[in-house]
Amino acid sequence: MKKLLFGANQILTCESKSKGYKTGSELKDVGLLSSHSIVIEDGFIKDIIPNNSIKDFSDYEIIDVSGKIVLPGLIECHTHLAFAGNRSDEFKMKLDGVSYEEIALKGGGILKTVDSVRNISVTDLFSLMKLRVNEFISQGVTSLEIKSGYGLNFENEIKQLHAIKLIDETYPIDIIPTFLGAHTYPNEFKSNHTAYIDEIIERMIPYISKNKLAVFCDAFCEKTAFTADEVDTIFNVAQQYGLKLRLHTDQFNAIGGIDVALKYNSATVDHLEVIDDDGINKLSGKEIVSVLFPGMSFFLNHQYAPARKLIDSNCIVALSTDYNPGSSNILNLHLVMQIAALKMKMSIEEIINSVTINAAKALLISDKVGSIEIGKQADFAVFDTDNYADIIYNVGRNLNCMTIKNGFVIYSS
Repeated sequence: MKKLLFGANQILTCESKSKGYKTGSELKDVGLLSSHSIVIEDGFIKDIIPNNSIKDFSDYEIIDVSGKIVLPGLIECHTHLAFAGNRSDEFKMKLDGVSYEEIALKGGGILKTVDSVRNISVTDLFSLMKLRVNEFISQGVTSLEIKSGYGLNFENEIKQLHAIKLIDETYPIDIIPTFLGAHTYPNEFKSNHTAYIDEIIERMIPYISKNKLAVFCDAFCEKTAFTADEVDTIFNVAQQYGLKLRLHTDQFNAIGGIDVALKYNSATVDHLEVIDDDGINKLSGKEIVSVLFPGMSFFLNHQYAPARKLIDSNCIVALSTDYNPGSSNILNLHLVMQIAALKMKMSIEEIINSVTINAAKALLISDKVGSIEIGKQADFAVFDTDNYADIIYNVGRNLNCMTIKNGFVIYSS
């Protein structure tokens, strides 16, 4: 039997006219509908119809969303949630004025989490991850990217990716795994970068590709991590092995990451807090998504990425939590959306498109999800309000009351 998502006060389709993303002034259009219902068949959107055209409700199984707001299922396109351990001591140091880079140079930061991940079983890591995935689902997230990058050797990077695979096999939402072995240099390779890069390109990438453990290969192009030339070497091999690419770059220093991303037609460039006008011009009009993290800037008291300039320059902008234990311990996509409005001068409509259709583009899945269009997966986030502005207005609150994946209610408050 067909299902009918019925009674919504507003439906925000976020449709892109088959383009698969939005830029510039297009971001101001959320495809607002009222007095409409959504027909679901076999997990897909069959039709979007006016309520007054419904002749016989007995033809449908009704999903009642009376008086509520319906969005496409939210897309969380950049997380590091496959971690163990705690870095609250570093948070205290940051409040005392010690910078993220200083902590990293002293052996803290990512490397502290690496120690914790190396000393946990895949089963225990999976259990920790489940709690975080459940939290995202309760917020309306129906597609979720998860990175490795806290193992930094063959055994433990593969362990993280196997834990991510277990999550994918356990949950109905779409899980997109990313290999981030090039996150930073582990202690055992601090004085021999070439040997670690060889470990990545000769051992990790071939194994990951052969066993289909990741969709993307990512890297951190930064003074405390990998140079542009080193990323180039890794990306060249990853692309040969069929992995799609994305890149952390221009977070604290601009050291050529944008040019490497352009060379390999990376799916995304993530962070961009210190990107300059030249970098923005290079991304203008390109199908490379700029993934921004207002929560990270808030958490570190760091400058915010120039969202307004990027949008006004026709760059594709998406938003994400960057959820991780060090620089953005924020497991709340709605709070990130709200910070984007208050600190990045993004409009409510721009923000909604940036966590739906544009975030789907960042994961190269906008042909299937990210908007409410006939033929796409029946993925929805339902909010307990009659005005979509409330989603951003209610700072720190989660108004999502129902998450629907492939036409099935997988969360209800």
